[in-house]
Amino acid sequence: MNSDNFNLSEKIVSPSYIRQGSQARRGHEQLIRQLLEQGKCPEEGWSESTVELFLNELAVMDSNNFLGNCGVGEREGRVASSLVARRHYRLIHGIGRSGDIAAIQPKAAGSSLLNKLTNSVVLDVLKLAGVRSVASCFVVPMATGMSLTLCFLTLRHRRPKARYIIWPRIDQKSCFKSMITAGFEPVVVENVLEGDELRTDLEAVERFIMLCYVCVDVGCLYAPFLILFVLGSCRLEELSSLCSKHDIPHIVNNAYGVQSSKCMHLIQQGARVGRIDAFVQSLDKNFMVPVGGAIIAGFDESFIQEISKMYPGRASASPSLDVLITLLTLGVSGYKKYLSERKVRVVHTSPFYMA
Repeated sequence: MNSDNFNLSEKIVSPSYIRQGSQARRGHEQLIRQLLEQGKCPEEGWSESTVELFLNELAVMDSNNFLGNCGVGEREGRVASSLVARRHYRLIHGIGRSGDIAAIQPKAAGSSLLNKLTNSVVLDVLKLAGVRSVASCFVVPMATGMSLTLCFLTLRHRRPKARYIIWPRIDQKSCFKSMITAGFEPVVVENVLEGDELRTDLEAVERFIMLCYVCVDVGCLYAPFLILFVLGSCRLEELSSLCSKHDIPHIVNNAYGVQSSKCMHLIQQGARVGRIDAFVQSLDKNFMVPVGGAIIAGFDESFIQEISKMYPGRASASPSLDVLITLLTLGVSGYKKYLSERKVRVVHTSPFYMA
């Protein structure tokens, strides 16, 4: 209720009791105000009542929830089941527009605000997790494999001659299929055994790069047929330096990496000493939400925006809603607690510590 409604309430119930209620309401509103002002994950997690108040107020800003509204046309947010509407907090319109998943939705101010705030809060968490210089990110309603494909398709527009993706081998089917789906030919580089671990064969990677130099005009300044795609921790700094040296786009699969301080440190270092165009992480693996979303992030805001514009049509807001609710509930302190607990468990239970 606004101040006028609280004043009217004092004529019905004792003013002292109404003032107590008003003060309690202002406590919720102050948390929401801080989120809108700062666009960062709150230090302490919100109560469920604050989260639900916030989501309900976002929902009434969407046209499908306007009082007396009877929309006609293809984008009116009509839902047959009230159970489905409640499941989505009546945020039915989705996010983005046909030309850009990050664009404002004219009939859905609340859903658009949800989208912008989620991306801002997630960016803050990526910085807190260790990639301090990340410039931009967005939540995409696809799991990691298809999100990687979206990155590769964007690079195809930048490099129409590109044919190959150098891929230091990691036995994960979605990695392999993401390259093929984007129309590229994977060049699988077998790992080499160093001590008791398999590591990227840097010499083999560079040999293939030099082979592509031979295939094109000797005076060419870069290898136009190549993109490099790696898992989050396989000699990332050295590979980033190679990409910078030869002007080769570099995409990192950081599917599990936000929860690992080691992986996030390697990405930060790779961007500092070389080149990383984008890194992709799964929402369910790192933020304990349902499967179906990922974060695409990078150090060049214009390139990340270019990827978001490659997504065709509008998109489901469910992954954005899930991760925003989760992060607002946990807060920075709650998420850091989970990261610390994970590191302790890995140290005590795994002979291959990489936290």
